[in-house]
Formats: sequence, structure tokens, C-alpha cells
Amino acid sequence: MALFATQDALARHLAEQASVLTILTIRYWAFVLFVLAIGARSPGGLARTVRTRHPFVQVGRGVLLAAQVAMIIEGFTRLGLVATHALFAGAPLLVVALSGPTLGERVTLRRWLAILAGLGGALLILRPGAEAVSADALLVLAAAVMFAGYALMTRRVAAHDRPETSLFYTGVAGAAALSLVVPFAWDPPPPADWGWMLLLCLISALGHSLYIRALAAAEASRLQPLAYLHLVFASVYGVALFGESLSVTTVTGAAVVIAAGIVAMRPERGRG
Repeated sequence: MALFATQDALARHLAEQASVLTILTIRYWAFVLFVLAIGARSPGGLARTVRTRHPFVQVGRGVLLAAQVAMIIEGFTRLGLVATHALFAGAPLLVVALSGPTLGERVTLRRWLAILAGLGGALLILRPGAEAVSADALLVLAAAVMFAGYALMTRRVAAHDRPETSLFYTGVAGAAALSLVVPFAWDPPPPADWGWMLLLCLISALGHSLYIRALAAAEASRLQPLAYLHLVFASVYGVALFGESLSVTTVTGAAVVIAAGIVAMRPERGRG
């Protein structure tokens, strides 16, 4: 999570010097090299890695994630790291809420209450009627909905496809989609920032590698609450490097969303 927050800080800095699509496309090209290496080293090699029972869903989720990341980076430049991550922290609650109608999973009363509490936390951050409710905030909320869709699609394909396969399509489909549109918005970083661009690519690959290792060593449900540390580390970067402020409503709302998310993701008694 610390590496992912570092990645976000670098992306925000670079997006102030170049176009978001250019930054993201370069990062995805580097990510493709990473997923190709992972696929080649997995059992069966690349031939088995690319084999999927859900090709359209895999490609769709890869494209959806690329679009969502572009919106989040744009949110960094408009709202800052702190506010963007505070709003985006509600994405796991959306996954829980939508898992019933889309995947047929059982959502208990406790989880519905946690979702409603998370909605209250989001309203604290947004402060309806205040200046904070803007197109920029709605952009981040839309990105959270898109990420929830990506997560649900990932759950659906996980029943039949290996993690290496999903990772492969995440990188390749996203890179292909971005490569189609980036010629119309090509604006690379200035020469002085290419070192930061290289560091962004390396940190992104390292962060995903550690995340994959963590998921291989522990259950996802046990790791998920730690994902909220992303907000903590990103807030530190936002305040220390970009001069952002931590308002009482933002901190309180984020705390409510995080608490609700942890409660919603706790396994039910008797279900493991």
C-alpha cells in the first residue's frame, strides 16, 4: 500500500507536467512487460496464461480499469491525493452492495447497515450544498463505481481463470485501449521528469508483485482491511509534498467509510 501511494504521488506530479493519457500509457507499456514476464514464468508459460473461458469479460475489465485509473489520476490533479482517496475509499462498499444482484452473493443486514454508514461517511466528505460537491468530486465517485464493476468482473472470471491470466489481460487490454487513444493526446513529460517516469513504472511493477505475493500467502478477506492504509500513506504524501490540508469533515468521513468497510468485509460467524 505504501508503494501504491508513492505511485499515486508520482502520477500526480507527472500529470501536472504532461497529459494523463500519456503518463498512463507509458506506465501500462511497462506493466505489459511485467505481466509478460509473470506469464512466461508461470506453469504452462504464456500459452496457458492467455487461455481464458471469458475472453470478452477479461478484455472488458482490463479496459474498464484503464479508464478508471485515468479518471483517478485526473482526480489527483483536481482534488488532490487526500480528497480523492477519501472519496474512493467507498469502492469496497460498492462491491459488497452490488455483489448480491450481480453475483448472487448473500448480503446480510449487518453489511447493509455498514454500507449505509459508509454512505453517511461519503456525505460528510462531500458536504452536500458546499463547494466540495463539484464535477471533480463526481468524477472520483464515478471512478469508484467503475472500480467496483472491475472488481465484480474479476470475481466472476476468478472461478475459472488463474490469477496470472487475469493479470495478463489487465495489462494487455488496458495498454491496447490506451494506445488507440493516446495519439490524439500525446504530451510526454519534459526531459527532467523522465527519471520520475521510470521510477513510477518500477514502483508500479514492484507494488503489484508484492500484492500478488501477499494474496498467495494470505486470504484476500484478511488482507482487504489493510488496503485502507493506501489512504493513510496517500494523505501523508498529499500534506507533506503538495501542501494539501486535512479538514475535520474529510478525516471524520474517511474514518467512517473505513470502519464501515472493515465491518462489511468481516466474515459472517459460522462461515469462516
